[in-house]
Amino acid sequence: MRLTCRTDDRQDTALVEWFLTGEERGNPATRLAAWSEGNLVRPLVHGSAYFAELHAGLAGLGQDDLLLFADWRGDPDERLTPDGPGVATAMARAAERGALVRGLIWRSHLDALRFSSAENRHLGEEIEAAGGQALLDTRVRRGGSHHQKFVVLRHDGDPGRDVAFLGGIDLCHSRRDDAEHLGDPQSAPMSGPYGERPPWHDVQVAIHGPAVAEVEKVFCERWEDPAPETRQPLRRLRDRLTRMADVPPLPDPGPPPLPAGTHAVQLLRTYPHLRRAYPFAPEGERSVARAYHKVLGRARSLVYLEDQYLWSTDVIEPFAGALERERDLRMIIVVPRHPDQDGWLAGPASLIGRAEALSRLLDAGGDRVAIYDLENHRGTPVYVHAKVCVVDDVWAAVGSDNVNLRSWTYDSELSCAVIDAEPDPRPPAGARRYARDLRLTLAAEHLDRDAGDVADLCDPAEAFDVFAESAARLESWHEGGCRGPRPPGRLRPHPRPRLGRVRRALAMPLYRSVVDPDGRPPRLRRSKGF
Repeated sequence: MRLTCRTDDRQDTALVEWFLTGEERGNPATRLAAWSEGNLVRPLVHGSAYFAELHAGLAGLGQDDLLLFADWRGDPDERLTPDGPGVATAMARAAERGALVRGLIWRSHLDALRFSSAENRHLGEEIEAAGGQALLDTRVRRGGSHHQKFVVLRHDGDPGRDVAFLGGIDLCHSRRDDAEHLGDPQSAPMSGPYGERPPWHDVQVAIHGPAVAEVEKVFCERWEDPAPETRQPLRRLRDRLTRMADVPPLPDPGPPPLPAGTHAVQLLRTYPHLRRAYPFAPEGERSVARAYHKVLGRARSLVYLEDQYLWSTDVIEPFAGALERERDLRMIIVVPRHPDQDGWLAGPASLIGRAEALSRLLDAGGDRVAIYDLENHRGTPVYVHAKVCVVDDVWAAVGSDNVNLRSWTYDSELSCAVIDAEPDPRPPAGARRYARDLRLTLAAEHLDRDAGDVADLCDPAEAFDVFAESAARLESWHEGGCRGPRPPGRLRPHPRPRLGRVRRALAMPLYRSVVDPDGRPPRLRRSKGF
């Protein structure tokens, strides 16, 4: 398969085969390009790596530079480095130096539900006090959220430094962990098995090149939505009194940054169908779901997936269909061992969809499907918050979206899919450098290997077997009472969820209405299409 950077108006055949075309996106109202070429995308595995780069980027902003960000939760005091400033201080300092700072923060539900309404408001207030603007945005379906997590930094006098960050990492507590997985010193409460300082596995990407301007468009479309940020009169009054309802116009976007690498980038999104429609997505947008359907229709050798949830039989169907179609296809899936919230109903509600999804996958693929979770070297479970998918070492996506109906239809989401023009020289042939390197980087950590000791993992069948052997050794060590040296690796076989009939019946309404709701228009809901 030939894949080259486009030098004229002809579309590269391979990109059309893997990426959604503009028509296939299903949202003609958006300003986004189908994709952009000539980018450099760098995976930032772990919050500590991302926050360190973000800190350096924010510190480099000056007069007439631009900072745009969107977030699900923002804790103003979350430190970007061990001895560095909090998120709000770093952004406020940029505004004080003359940078234009604009933010879109989900307003959030009640803090009693372990969400972040107070924290998000405080982050916005500190930015406002320094001269920036941050809107508390609740233009979502009832019970939905703005789940996008991205930052755009543009430089008025040096566009070569422009960068966009996007992925699964919020600017909040618990996210600044590293490869050792001892957790963020500034932790947020989670279910008991994760302890007081929950270990956290996550991935963000840093984008350089023309795609930075595409991420900027995502922000601009939401910022320029004329609908009020909230329908509640008291909230609107409070926002107006604190200037958090101000929507000053954004400056005209500068030209896209010059090419910086060999990566073609397609931005994928979810927006729900709303009665008061988004002007940039009148029927909503489900390009995340559509992209998965397209690439899984091409999967032949290996699907590698890291996901926070893995819920919903509707959403898991294209994965199961690929396994049934391709008898040599294997899947490696990494998920959290326990839900993030416990409780008599909350825990079972979060497991219902996973139980159904795993049953469907195992029925379709049998022993070609392997599901794992992670633990650190102290034996504490690691919460897998990453949203990563690599298909055949060609197409790779990192984003905010999980494999569930909520992420594919109900919340707002943003993902970055990449196809590298550079072939990977290692056998088996046909892989692309970026996708294979991303998969091997994650595999090396989970297997406790050095980054240079991964040659045997290039082959999908070999990688599948190595994962299974590593997890089996660690599981056997646990079953033997943890006697003797702990074997290397962090992988453990993921147990299939088991729910009693009573708890399942009581939790099912909560699962359908709150945990994994459906945000599709009625016609698509009836047809189970996206």
